[in-house]
Amino acid sequence: MKRAITLLSFGAILAFASTQLLATGNAENGKQKAATCFACHGVDGNSIDPQYPRLAGQYNLYLQHVLHEYKDGQRNNPIMKGMVATLSDQDIEDVATYFSSLPSKLDTLKGHISGDK
Repeated sequence: MKRAITLLSFGAILAFASTQLLATGNAENGKQKAATCFACHGVDGNSIDPQYPRLAGQYNLYLQHVLHEYKDGQRNNPIMKGMVATLSDQDIEDVATYFSSLPSKLDTLKGHISGDK
């Protein structure tokens, strides 16, 4: 039992450390660069309108991946494509770091799935 707890603790430390290593962006810079995002996604990343995703607490690398997909056209959304068009790779890292560092208010998917009432 003690060995299992030690292994779990070690695993948690590794997971935390690797997350920090992967988060190469600057959250404070990201907050400034994300100012145009706030109209739809909220300053705290917890949009109140279900048509806009809640970004707070999302995985950093997921947010980076999605922003790159909007930028290169793999995801087809004219509004998002325009929003990310001028973002550099560093800007994307910073914005993703900002939103991923915020606490999520999403505790259920009710009302947050397209077509859900």
